[in-house]
Amino acid sequence: MIKEFRLPDLGEGLTESEILSWKVGVGDTVSLNQVIAEVETAKAVVELPSPFAGVIRELHEQPGTVVEVGKPIVSFEVADDAGQAPSGAGGTSARTEEAAGEVPAGPAAGPAAGTPQREPNLVGYGAVVESTGKPARRPRNLPSTGPAEGVAPVLVPAPTNEAVVEQAETVPLTSRPAGSPHVETAPDRPRSTPPVRKLAKDLGVDLSDVPGTGPQGLITREDVQHFVDGLSTGAAARPQAAASTGATARPGARETRTPIKGVRKLTASAMVQSAFTAPHATEFLTVDVTSAMELLAKLRDSREFAGIKLTPLTLAAKALLIALRRSPALNSRWDGETQEIVTFNYVNLGIAAATPRGLTVPNIKDADAMSLVQLAEALSALAETARAGKTPPADLSGGTISITNIGVFGIDAGTPILNPGEAAILALGAVRKMPWEYQGGIALRQVMTLSLSFDHRLVDGEQGSRFLADVGAVLADPGMVLTMV
Repeated sequence: MIKEFRLPDLGEGLTESEILSWKVGVGDTVSLNQVIAEVETAKAVVELPSPFAGVIRELHEQPGTVVEVGKPIVSFEVADDAGQAPSGAGGTSARTEEAAGEVPAGPAAGPAAGTPQREPNLVGYGAVVESTGKPARRPRNLPSTGPAEGVAPVLVPAPTNEAVVEQAETVPLTSRPAGSPHVETAPDRPRSTPPVRKLAKDLGVDLSDVPGTGPQGLITREDVQHFVDGLSTGAAARPQAAASTGATARPGARETRTPIKGVRKLTASAMVQSAFTAPHATEFLTVDVTSAMELLAKLRDSREFAGIKLTPLTLAAKALLIALRRSPALNSRWDGETQEIVTFNYVNLGIAAATPRGLTVPNIKDADAMSLVQLAEALSALAETARAGKTPPADLSGGTISITNIGVFGIDAGTPILNPGEAAILALGAVRKMPWEYQGGIALRQVMTLSLSFDHRLVDGEQGSRFLADVGAVLADPGMVLTMV
């Protein structure tokens, strides 16, 4: 039998991914969990495992194509008795006939009449699916109705694998089991995500007038923008150029157009969110780091650090972690939904990394518990993985405070923008030899400027200043650590 594999949500709530390359071809025999493709999300490059064991019959998308979650990307021919449901990201899988969509006929095998069905994907079960094949949700503020008495709830995948779109508004449930109380359902409204509804509201657009071209008629941001520009005439008339994944320019043209996608799209969204949500404040401190650079040279020659890459970033990261113990407010986040300040008792240190794919900020988990050797090794591994574009999605989320080294580009200072959900970010400037006051005279010293941006809702000026002064003190005189720990 032929089975379609639809692009899953890879666990980050993202709505699309780009097919970078296929590792298999039509006619190839593949095994369960064999890597069949490499896809790029807005956060990382991910290897996609096969959810079936069988023969590749069709590749629906070509490399370079941006595919929305839920669209078919490959078809397999599998044996009738070897159905395999897509396995979850956490390693769970179901080899039963029910999970594979092969449910024997009969009352004992199927769900109770009117029972909503769920479809499996790589990260578990998706939205409830009505008999129409479309996801549905229970009307808000109304009690749910359980399964018929005496019938155990069974999750059975739908005959069709419709796209699952996170946070999409769906058609309310209208069918109900016999004998259940009548429930008034809310009227249908255009399907869209909360950000799209906000965009439409800001632009004064009635979503009921906008044709949806996303999965199951979902209205996307592009649909709203096309409508506003007078270009939206339905899915069939959408410009073909929108599907292009590379920069386009006519020969001799005076401009080049590059689609906004992937890391650039995510970075832009995050920076806009941060800049217009958190009130930024930035402070600067110029420090004589000659002693720290001398210490760095000694450590490089020591046996303990043999073969380990040590840079000014290593020492600055350790100084940040030490200073953070005395200023925990900078290791927190603002929870607007619960109106709470969440202070982290651990440090996931984000490191801004410039990669061929754009700017990413992977983080080192529990960096505060690491020795200097462990921290240096973690920084080297992080940099290598980021440059190769192999940073796992888990390492790109959950950061609590970040550091960026703009000094490698010869920049002295800047005003870094916070990562959303973090209270502070420290920028390191270039280390330069400059005339400096030293022991009552002027000497040529190695100097660095530190730039600290913080969320003024969470961090007062005094707290930010003390933290920055502590970081500077450690770099100016590493022996000061003895007074801080």
